[in-house]
Amino acid sequence: MNGNKVELTDYFADLHIHIGRTEKGDPVKISGSRDLTFANIAKEASSRKGIGLIGIIDCHAPNVQEDIQAYLHTGEMTEISGGGIAYRDTVVLLGTELEIRAEGRPEAHVLAYFPNLAVMEDFTQWMTRHMKNVNLSSQRIYAPPRELQQQIYGRGGIMVPAHVFTPHKGIYGSSAARMEELLDMELISGVELGLSADSSMAGMISELDRFSFLTNSDAHSLGKIGREYNKLSLTKPCFDEFRMALERREGRRVCANYGLNPKLGKYHRSYCQSCGTIIDEQQMVDERCPDCGHPKLVRGVLDRIWSIADREQPVIPSHRPPYIYQIPLEFIPGLGKAKLNHLLTAFGTEMNILHKVKQGDLAAVVGEVLAEQIILSREGRLSLVSGGGGTYGKIAKS
Repeated sequence: MNGNKVELTDYFADLHIHIGRTEKGDPVKISGSRDLTFANIAKEASSRKGIGLIGIIDCHAPNVQEDIQAYLHTGEMTEISGGGIAYRDTVVLLGTELEIRAEGRPEAHVLAYFPNLAVMEDFTQWMTRHMKNVNLSSQRIYAPPRELQQQIYGRGGIMVPAHVFTPHKGIYGSSAARMEELLDMELISGVELGLSADSSMAGMISELDRFSFLTNSDAHSLGKIGREYNKLSLTKPCFDEFRMALERREGRRVCANYGLNPKLGKYHRSYCQSCGTIIDEQQMVDERCPDCGHPKLVRGVLDRIWSIADREQPVIPSHRPPYIYQIPLEFIPGLGKAKLNHLLTAFGTEMNILHKVKQGDLAAVVGEVLAEQIILSREGRLSLVSGGGGTYGKIAKS
């Protein structure tokens, strides 16, 4: 039996990154940065971030597929056994973000991943019959959600509902009180929490107990890659191992979620569109702003979860990994680009800085104050001010 034991290694993974433009300058994610190309994402993840597995979720676009083919042709990137495209120390998973809509309900976003470019191209051919502009990101798929699931899994792909609690395009946040109202629960491989929720908050909803959770950046710029990420235990970074980790098979698993404290998320608390008030956690939230009385409230993630919860207290299943509050380096006051570059020159990658480098070594590069802030961030001990209504939370002034 011992001879069959596989050796597992931990890899950092961020599995929701957008493409802003193709190499020719064609738009993909309109709100994404122009320098978010397929190649630049791979380079940023490998050389600067230290992320071993990344999911680029606009690979359905034919113009993006042309770029991928060019990188494969030159040998700069290679398709690997097990699924995925290797670039230096990073493997790219080919994904897509799609907008679904059931009759009579608002829209919601889901992610799909496929093992290789040929399968993704085949899925694109199916999508062209059900989508108005297949070259753009996050487009509406005009097919029933359960039919979409069958098309994904029939091709050997997997589906993950995206940022499920956010008020804009999250399944729970905008479309349904229960996921089973929209989707076949047997054709879901995992659930992405989004920037304004954590495992404890999700533990208020019992239908989520079976799923592995993911915390991803939903990056719209290179700098945002890795603002939330995961640690996966795999034999190697690839599609097959990722799928096994979500299914918790043969030792593969998601062994940690690193995410923003939900207070830092843009939609953590309810927000008044009239006067701009972010509703304080100690206040009771009703259908009107407590400050101006206006009824136009954007319901925050925490308030939405309270309204649809089927438990009075969160339940954390035994398989659930720790959710570790990780504040991105860009959130730390006083740590600008110049000082961050000094840290990167000294210690290689952001993952090294966030997880490995000792306080004294940090202080030797950026001083005692910033070094202490980084360590407090690492340990989840910084005081925060809640975000809401599309505005990020922030670190409280000491």
